[in-house]
Amino acid sequence: MKNNLEMKAEIEDTYAEAFDGLFTRLVITAKEASLLKKASYNSTTLPSIVINRTEGGVERWLNEKETPDGRVGSIVQFWGGLDEALVDKSVDRFYKEISYRIRQGILVVPTTAVFNAHTSTKVIDTMNRIGHCGDGYEWEEDCNDRHVIKVPLMMGDFIIERYIGYGKGVMGGNIWLMCNSEEAALEASNKAVKAIKDIEGVITPFDVCSAGSKPETSYPEIGPTTNHFYCPTLRNKIPNSKVPKGVNSIPEIVINGTTLEAVKSALKVAILSSQEVKGVMKISAGNYGGRLGKYKIFLRDLLP
Repeated sequence: MKNNLEMKAEIEDTYAEAFDGLFTRLVITAKEASLLKKASYNSTTLPSIVINRTEGGVERWLNEKETPDGRVGSIVQFWGGLDEALVDKSVDRFYKEISYRIRQGILVVPTTAVFNAHTSTKVIDTMNRIGHCGDGYEWEEDCNDRHVIKVPLMMGDFIIERYIGYGKGVMGGNIWLMCNSEEAALEASNKAVKAIKDIEGVITPFDVCSAGSKPETSYPEIGPTTNHFYCPTLRNKIPNSKVPKGVNSIPEIVINGTTLEAVKSALKVAILSSQEVKGVMKISAGNYGGRLGKYKIFLRDLLP
């Protein structure tokens, strides 16, 4: 009989490559849990609508004692690209993109409100692209110790805190779970995503992702395409396949976090939670030789 150590999946001697991005954290509240979930999922749907636009995800759910207005809530994160040479332009684009998500995904859901959840000296003024949805009839007031904009709507007022903080975080941390079956892949990756939810400050914008990509592509007009080197069904069809023998499914879990340490903590619990699932043969990560981002998170360094 194999001992526990022998049963654990191998951790490949490699690193996850990550990069800087802009983020904001918001509290969404609503009168009912069903409306809250609709607004939270609507606004974070399509985690990357188009590459280099925005990503989003639900960080965690809040009870009535944890929210500014005493209603059920959630913390969501939105992420955007950062060009260090054009920071102001990056921030303006980021605001424009998250304004779409707030207006179309949250404001239209009855009884919702949005509050800032990231304390920062760097803030976005929500009046211009969100508050003015009131067509000039919006007003400001102090509410629950927050300075908010109230936007009159046909089902009551939409409330949003006027200034929301933003910061620079780390995007793109990831692990790949190399599994012998689809069943093992789903079990292991779902366990990993569940474990990550306990880490404050991180999201998994794609949760369990079936479509790892690569920077190089034959079709640049549609952005990154499939990472054919790691597609199990191509293992015997291409000469340079990197899919190990016996591996038939490779889910990817992408992690964005407010700090590098938060991303590392999330990667660690993801590895530990999935490592002993039967059928997980190897745990690896996606990187592109340092061309994508400045952070190299070595998987083996995360474990004791």
